[in-house]
Amino acid sequence: MTEQSTSTALEPAPSRASAWLDALTTRLLNASGDRSRLAAGWHTFLVFGIKQAWVCLFGGLMVALLIATYLWYPAHALLPRYDALTLAAVLIQIILVRLGLETWDEVKVILLFHIAGTGMEVFKTAVGSWIYPEFAYLRIGGVPLFTGFMYASVGSYITRSCREFDLRFSHHPPLKVTLALSAAIYGNFFLHHYWFDLRYLLMACAAIAFRRCWVYFRIGTVYHRMPLLLGFFLIAVFIWLAENLGTLSHAWLYPSQMQGWAMVSVGKLGSWFMLTIMSYVIVTLVSRPRLPLSPR
Repeated sequence: MTEQSTSTALEPAPSRASAWLDALTTRLLNASGDRSRLAAGWHTFLVFGIKQAWVCLFGGLMVALLIATYLWYPAHALLPRYDALTLAAVLIQIILVRLGLETWDEVKVILLFHIAGTGMEVFKTAVGSWIYPEFAYLRIGGVPLFTGFMYASVGSYITRSCREFDLRFSHHPPLKVTLALSAAIYGNFFLHHYWFDLRYLLMACAAIAFRRCWVYFRIGTVYHRMPLLLGFFLIAVFIWLAENLGTLSHAWLYPSQMQGWAMVSVGKLGSWFMLTIMSYVIVTLVSRPRLPLSPR
């Protein structure tokens, strides 16, 4: 990663909790001033990890709930486990809005993730790609409604990252290009069951579209950058890890896991990579990509 320092004021204004965390991380970064370059680098990486944990709060809580309910939720409770997860997800979403961690405009975009994700889940379970082995009252077909919030948590992560890290971009492809790519990716999730699987072609198109795009993210008062494609891949890796925890907790299962749990195929990274791109493009509808700030 390369660095670009600036002291220009940033927008939009953070919530009180975000401002407190920003002040804390700035103090932590300042505490590394007398350290060696290597130690200061690790210190910056630690602060980066803290902020990453903060922005993926929704997703982290959802994964924690999957594990906790698998281990401790009563097997014969009047309220099925899946329905408890749905109600908990709604409560988390309300709290995030009330605390100012998400705006109503962002919630509207996150709702698109919920709708798109649930629609894909209904189709995928119908064709046997995976199943939800437990009963739920709150469901559409064989899909419990908490699943839409799993997709929404990805949208929450990206929208909050845009604000908390003040994401900025250079050489970003035009919106009409990214929207067309996103629509093709979503369509392929359905069409490949009946036609050719275009995932590798779509990956190549994504690589071409974003080949020159860099994302700039702020840690303290310093901007760092990396290729946006690398960012997409790293998000896909963490989604894949979360999916392994989800299947380990029997929230859903693939056919290969019916006789005993096994890790989700690494090949699923390709699907999550494309889903990440589609999710990012949806977020750009409300949070348009901004150019990097120029040093004074």
